[in-house]
Amino acid sequence: MVTRDQVLDALRDVEDPELHKSIVELDMVRDIGIQDGRIKVDALLTISGCPLRETIVESIRTKVGAIPGVHEVEVNLGVMSQDQRQALIGKLHGGQASPRGRSSFLTPETPTRIIAVASGKGGVGKSTVTVNIAAAIAQRGHKVGIIDADVYGFSIPKMLGVHGRPTLIDQMIIPLEAHGIRVISIGFLLPDEDQAVIWRGPMLHKTLTTFIGEVHWGEDLEYLLLDLPPGTGDVSLTIAQTLPQSYMLLVTTPQEAAAQVARRAAKMAEKVNMEVIGVIENMSYYRPAPDASAVYIFGQGGGAALAKELEVPLLAQIPLDTPIREGSDQGIPVVLSAPDSPAAKAFRQAADLLLAALPVPARG
Repeated sequence: MVTRDQVLDALRDVEDPELHKSIVELDMVRDIGIQDGRIKVDALLTISGCPLRETIVESIRTKVGAIPGVHEVEVNLGVMSQDQRQALIGKLHGGQASPRGRSSFLTPETPTRIIAVASGKGGVGKSTVTVNIAAAIAQRGHKVGIIDADVYGFSIPKMLGVHGRPTLIDQMIIPLEAHGIRVISIGFLLPDEDQAVIWRGPMLHKTLTTFIGEVHWGEDLEYLLLDLPPGTGDVSLTIAQTLPQSYMLLVTTPQEAAAQVARRAAKMAEKVNMEVIGVIENMSYYRPAPDASAVYIFGQGGGAALAKELEVPLLAQIPLDTPIREGSDQGIPVVLSAPDSPAAKAFRQAADLLLAALPVPARG
């Protein structure tokens, strides 16, 4: 005979696909009915119109249906009340009331390593580096997220092939997810992704502090990458002030002009006590054929010279490689779309060296 405890144990393996926690742990299971191998599960969604309701239903049917003796599973879904949602938000923040869903990594004790990807200028492939480093870290089994902090020139949604609107639970924002990467971007909030963002500094500051403090990234988030816009202005200062425990990863191309501007970003990091963790040189060379000699279209040595000057490692030299562009256009980072390509290997090398360079704080 099937017991209630058996059903509850099965439901513990059902995760809310947005919150990444068991529906039992989140008190989303309201009632369980058992009669002659027919099981009825009453569960609550966080909001009406939950975009992943069918995923939850199918997971409940699969897990409960696997119990010996079960031959029918009925799932009824309701919606949490405001008080129940507030209790859920409290659970997500360790049982503490957490107004506006503020993220736990805003404290100096956070175990989440935060990496701001900067260049000081546009056109060096900073967003491409961000998504591929994140994908390579996720491939290693780590939990990783991206904040698209380039509000004017956002491109992360396209490069990851993720579209839609984040779920809002009261005032807590649930990030979207693609390729094992949790992500938030202004592109998810605009009525038209081709719409221009025309804001002054205070609006940029508010948007970024919202992305940092009011998005539920999950207690298990290990790495958070921020794709910074060009320059060393408002956005960079907001990041430095809001996340003083973050690190900076510099992206440059080989020519001296790009390295010189990246050097300014490093100087900004120094002034706000943000540690530069390494340099990635993008578009380092081009090989017209696998056995051909490298062609240094943008010159040589800029990344190595910058890393030497800053006394940080040169994590990788990324070649100009067609699969990078193809993967970005398809919404699949090259480390996933062409894993054996020279570019994918270079990105994985960079990710491994970055992980090795970052401190690993003990979890609570």
